[in-house]
Amino acid sequence: MKTLGIWRHAKSDWNDRSARDFDRPLNARGLKGAAIMGKHIAGQPIYWERIVASPAVRVAQTIELGSQAARINPQVRWDRRIYLASSATLIDLLREQDGDPTTILMVGHNPGLEDLIFDLVPDDGSSPLRDIVEEKFPTAAFAKLEIDIASWADLEEASARLVLLTRPRDLDAELGPEPVS
Repeated sequence: MKTLGIWRHAKSDWNDRSARDFDRPLNARGLKGAAIMGKHIAGQPIYWERIVASPAVRVAQTIELGSQAARINPQVRWDRRIYLASSATLIDLLREQDGDPTTILMVGHNPGLEDLIFDLVPDDGSSPLRDIVEEKFPTAAFAKLEIDIASWADLEEASARLVLLTRPRDLDAELGPEPVS
């Protein structure tokens, strides 16, 4: 069995309209969300053998702040293909992981990560957590999937179980949706 963690970067800052999308940093809410979620993820009873992540600034900051809060120093494999990737690209990236680790934590962006969950977890009504992701997979959200495969090369669509979903607001109500004015 393989375990895939999916962590969306925390809330980014849109104030500097001249900044490239790739270079956008986290905003104040994102700084708090990254720390809370990083500590939560590190507190799971699992060791992430491999962390693969987009090198975009907001992803790097999410990992850095989460790691600091959890007091860990993980080794990260930065992969530009994760930035703005489709689910198909993310599946290909997982299939080609060398050394065939048992656990992988992927950190990146929507809509690719959300679509990856939709493609891997069957849409057959058996997953209440998938239904929540269909409503929204917000910034800094974390999902854990279990997949009954011996090798990542065998990864297929509709082959995973979504066993955990944590959103920042689940840990701190202040990180919930902003009120509509």
